Amino acid sequence: MHPPVLRVLTAARAATRVTAVVLLAAQSLVAHGLTVHSLAQHGLVAAAADAVAAGDALWEVKPAANIFGPDRPSYSYTLPRGGQLRDSLVIVNRGKTPLVLSLYGADAFTSDAGRLDLLGKDAKSQDVGAWVQLDRTTVRVAPGRSVDVPFRLALPDSAAPGDHLGGIVTGTANSRQAIKIRLRVSGELKPGLTVENLKVHYTGTPNPLGTGSATVTYTLRNTGNAIIAARQAASVAGPFGAFAAHPAQLVDSPQLLPGETWQIAAPIHGVPPALRLTGTVTVVPLLKTTPLAATETALAASSTSQTPSSATTHAVAIPWSLLLLLAAGATITAFLITRHRHRPRPAHAR
Repeated sequence: MHPPVLRVLTAARAATRVTAVVLLAAQSLVAHGLTVHSLAQHGLVAAAADAVAAGDALWEVKPAANIFGPDRPSYSYTLPRGGQLRDSLVIVNRGKTPLVLSLYGADAFTSDAGRLDLLGKDAKSQDVGAWVQLDRTTVRVAPGRSVDVPFRLALPDSAAPGDHLGGIVTGTANSRQAIKIRLRVSGELKPGLTVENLKVHYTGTPNPLGTGSATVTYTLRNTGNAIIAARQAASVAGPFGAFAAHPAQLVDSPQLLPGETWQIAAPIHGVPPALRLTGTVTVVPLLKTTPLAATETALAASSTSQTPSSATTHAVAIPWSLLLLLAAGATITAFLITRHRHRPRPAHAR
């Protein structure tokens, strides 16, 4: 349980600055688990990056140095339900012309590319993005100058315990930058994963004595209240566990927010047509995000000790080529036997 007090700790992966630039050329950058997409490519997505050369950025976005500490790469808070705090955002104009930027809060989500993105301005936020209240939604920054924008983070009494992720987006008509807000609402942390819609699709081979391939498909669902990834293991085996085969490589899933899902398709080669195949998938929750309290460090470090979840399904793998070969052999044999029996016998034999 987290005590109902405000705690802010420095993220484990520090970056020197929180900067990014997004051009209409659809350039994507990655930092701190958030990505940058052009509006032309992702109309409802804004995003963040924290590691861009200062000379390449039109402006810099960073947390203010205050009672929460200096040189923070992003915002990290622990608050109780109904709790609130005040903090500030600093915007530095590194260009030679004035900047007029819009600002808004946004919820995070896992994109189809497996990266954490932020909703765009036209999308409705219902979590961290809705709980951020900026003192200003538009700001003008003179060349070479900086502006401090205070904001308030106010949690409703109904805020669910566990991890929440969002951010503050700043931008012009052509580009966006954002900075991440990682929030943990006080309460018991319960990582959880389930495997849903597990299926095995088998593809045979023309070689009667050869092996085919199988594709194991399933859906991962984050059923807990922590931001987690999944360490995965999959296998396909014949009756009584014979002829077991595994994917050549099955990497960890991307980080998933509570309630999110992720589709997996794992090809497995060298699977014999053993009539009845059993597909098994086991996943282990991984707390890959930075712990927000010292008492959570051990839990995050020993992610493999979390309770695994598994699912099993069955599929039919008929060796059609071998059966056709056997059927042809049986037909030829029957024909020869029948021909031999009906062949006229010599007179002395009669």
